[in-house]
Amino acid sequence: MGLNNLLTAKQQEVLHAYLKGDFKMMILTGAIRSGKTFIDNLLFLYELRRVANQAKKQGKVHPQYILAGASSGSIQNNIINSLNNQFGINLTPDRHNHFHLFGVDIIPVYTSSIRGLAGARGFDSFGGYINEASLANQEVFQEILNRCSEPGSKVICDTNPDNPQHFLKTDYIDNNNPDVKTVTFCFTIDDNTFLPQDYLQQIKPATPSGMFYDRNILGLWVSGDGVVYQDFDKKRMVIPESKVPDGLHVYCGIDWGFDHKGVITVWGDDNKGNVYLLHEYTSQFKFIDYWVSLAKKIQDEYGHNLTFWADSARPDNVTEFQKAGINCRNANKARMAGVEKVAEFMKQGKFFVNSDGIDKFLDEIYQYVWDENTGEPKKENDDVMDSMRYAVFNEHRQNKTQFINSRYF
Repeated sequence: MGLNNLLTAKQQEVLHAYLKGDFKMMILTGAIRSGKTFIDNLLFLYELRRVANQAKKQGKVHPQYILAGASSGSIQNNIINSLNNQFGINLTPDRHNHFHLFGVDIIPVYTSSIRGLAGARGFDSFGGYINEASLANQEVFQEILNRCSEPGSKVICDTNPDNPQHFLKTDYIDNNNPDVKTVTFCFTIDDNTFLPQDYLQQIKPATPSGMFYDRNILGLWVSGDGVVYQDFDKKRMVIPESKVPDGLHVYCGIDWGFDHKGVITVWGDDNKGNVYLLHEYTSQFKFIDYWVSLAKKIQDEYGHNLTFWADSARPDNVTEFQKAGINCRNANKARMAGVEKVAEFMKQGKFFVNSDGIDKFLDEIYQYVWDENTGEPKKENDDVMDSMRYAVFNEHRQNKTQFINSRYF
């Protein structure tokens, strides 16, 4: 079987650069599903062989190597499970949660927060593999580089694009200083020539316009520009109540407020994959009793089993809802993932709004804009937008039970 049957042209280019060896850090950046992690997992195996041989030459019997990722779960899913599926290599952790292969001690380091700093300190490493590098805390990332101090050590990374002001972009990808010895490869989704054509034909038109398309499909490090929901089409998506179908699966989102607006939005899904904003209730200077009463009226109309996905910043309010017999859960508040999920429905033409049931929705959606400094939506004109995000994102996540506050349920 030839190399062309195993690796894409881009992956072969990366492998050639690795074997040439003239680098200290190799960064693979670009689109989703573009083949970055596959080739990096292969290079990880090459690295472990290199480390084992290097340690033998130096007379070191216990060589160490860093395997870094945002969390233990991401390392397991992106690397450990993939090695088993792709190469038939089953790595199992020892009692210290380390892995071992080819006589190399593989030490996991978790990079998503400053807490990972402790796991990266106190030892010298022959190299490192950093998965999802743009999710790494900068201090933890730098400490990993500091630890890779053995002769000939290298660091390989893969990442999806982020804000162009991200430290990984400014300090490493764009750093042309030859002494830094960083080599970078940028992938687009089309670089993965092994992807099924029907997947490409589905994912491209389904990806929201603007920043999400530029990052996920083209592999570009871009900030958002203008309004967040560029695919919202008022003429087509705002419909009269008479066109809202019956028999919907109903759920709600809550953004708590007092000085700023509080919002409950009511949503419904049909059996064709469409989501409908049925009602939006927005009020200011209202105490919790008002919202409990309103939620009970919604229950009376749609049933007592519907879920209210709530802002977890007010656990006292969540508890009051639960004490009143309302199925209220703490929402996962991941902003970018939530915005992208809502935007996907809009892009696919599966998002509709009951014109007879809204108040501030249209005011907010046209003022909900990107912050070019942070790469995320501005925290302005976002009360209804947050309620929408909590409901739609959490109701369509695969694993929702972990966000139940189980004190009353």
